Amino acid sequence: MGFTVMGVTAGRKDSNCEILLKEALMVCQEMGAEITMINLKDYNLLDCTGCTSCTMGMSMGKNTGCSLKNKDDKDKIMQVMLNQDAVIFAAPTYALMPSSLFLKFMHRNLAYESAFLTQIGAIEPRDRVGALIAVGGSYRSWQSLALECMQITTVTNSFKVVDMYMATAVPAPAQVLLHEEKLARAREIGQNVMKALNTPAAERKWLGDPNAGWCPNCHSNSLCLGDVQWKGLKYPIECTVCGAGGDLEKTPDGKWKFVIAPNGLERDRTTEEGRGVHCDEIAEVQGGFFMDPNARAEVAQKLEKYKKITFKGI
Repeated sequence: MGFTVMGVTAGRKDSNCEILLKEALMVCQEMGAEITMINLKDYNLLDCTGCTSCTMGMSMGKNTGCSLKNKDDKDKIMQVMLNQDAVIFAAPTYALMPSSLFLKFMHRNLAYESAFLTQIGAIEPRDRVGALIAVGGSYRSWQSLALECMQITTVTNSFKVVDMYMATAVPAPAQVLLHEEKLARAREIGQNVMKALNTPAAERKWLGDPNAGWCPNCHSNSLCLGDVQWKGLKYPIECTVCGAGGDLEKTPDGKWKFVIAPNGLERDRTTEEGRGVHCDEIAEVQGGFFMDPNARAEVAQKLEKYKKITFKGI
């Protein structure tokens, strides 16, 4: 049986995101994959309401699903997407980040959190390959959070990102067609996806530039000062995407690199084990509140004050 590869884009029709995604998918098709592609602009997608019913259910060992499941096209797409061997995501960049449409779709993935659902026995584990394409009109300085935001939204469904590419300086519709090197890089994305699929899941690894990004674990380009986490875990420096913990060290040539601590992947968000810890955290923090009638009563009492406060709108 051949592999199935899906493309998901949130970009303009017949423009840069779609073009680069199609280049990658055509390579996958040439290498024997069955291809599906969608543009999120063609679907009705609602914003997450923040009801937390999905996480409340999972923290109690139940697969309650999304409260919006029958109200838009999200579940319809997920039923296909989660049965793919690989998915390539492509999104335009606005204000450093992927577009709001892409984020609206991906932020709804929490109801389908593979680690949580696996942990409560609702689904069987499944290995999936992922790749990312971000497109913007400027250079990395104005796309600095694009790939990072895209990557963290893919870990929810256990996509192992094996390559990612940022196409820069193409603000006009279809302008990428003037840059053969960008089209070639998109084709390389397709090749790397198929190479990963033809590798045993346990042996799959990063296939992009080995020196990409600060983080040697997920290759993101974003680090932050560490802060105290649940149960007191703390590192001097953390990767903002995968959560790897460690510190900065100066290399012999005077440069700096991020070195992961011996226990620095204890809560690696790219693994189901690492995210499983977060499921336990939610169960304690959120579940502890809802299971405490005194806490809920106190909040209800204090909330009345804020319900009565109103300000002029527009």
